[in-house]
Amino acid sequence: MEIEQLRHFLSVAELGNFTKAAVEVGLSQSALSRSIQRLEEELGQPLFDRQTRKAVLTDAGRTLEMRAKQIVSGVDELRAEICDDGQTGNVRVGAIPTIAPFFLPKRLQTFQKNFPNAKVIVQEDTTAELTRKLYDGAIDLAVAALPIEGRYLNVEELFEEELKLLVSTDHPLEKKSSIKPSDLEGQSFILMGEAHCLTTNVVSYCHQKTVFPLSVERTTQIAMIQELVSLNHGISLIPAMASDVDRAANRVYRSFSSSKPTRTIVLVTNPYRFQSKLIKSFIKTIRDSI
Repeated sequence: MEIEQLRHFLSVAELGNFTKAAVEVGLSQSALSRSIQRLEEELGQPLFDRQTRKAVLTDAGRTLEMRAKQIVSGVDELRAEICDDGQTGNVRVGAIPTIAPFFLPKRLQTFQKNFPNAKVIVQEDTTAELTRKLYDGAIDLAVAALPIEGRYLNVEELFEEELKLLVSTDHPLEKKSSIKPSDLEGQSFILMGEAHCLTTNVVSYCHQKTVFPLSVERTTQIAMIQELVSLNHGISLIPAMASDVDRAANRVYRSFSSSKPTRTIVLVTNPYRFQSKLIKSFIKTIRDSI
């Protein structure tokens, strides 16, 4: 059993698809399949139930997945600790979808300029999944928003961000010069799925103001929320970092006159995992950019 075989196995297990996993690990699909087959032959058990469009872990596969994550993570940490030159290696960064495309690019650009021989791997996922990956050692740090549900993690507050009201140019609220929480009462809202913390932030704010908007549509991307608002499907509250880069002419953003809704952006790390000099440098890049 080789460490690369375990990496191949974990990639298929996470993506649930041999084709996607082959792209991720940089192999042809046939080469990846042979690697998994050799592992199955050595263990004497099938690890995946190979269905038409997906690969589902068997009982033996689920057992191996837990141990393989520990083994691969341990090997990576050992290599990083021994070969810690502060200039080369990988930094695995997790971020939620409402932060990743708006907050990370400039920080990544700065870091790559200062550390050209380093490789930053970005994983975009929900807060719950990022937390799990921090525990497993699959990522080194995460940029997310409160609340963070997880014990034994370091949660460092970076900054407070305003949430702005997004309406179409045809919506009655677009004409108001002063927006109050009560203006949201009874409005049709477009929100992200319940797994996304932005929805928690929005709903929590409305409930604090005893306002109960109607949620009529849900999606997984801010870009889709913006397009649906443009089509007059409803209104929404959008992070300022997303509104700052939106140049569409058929929708507008409005700040509240008082009691502005906000969310708290945080940096999350696992204190029980080794942090290389490179990881610490990336964290410093984020802190210095605030």
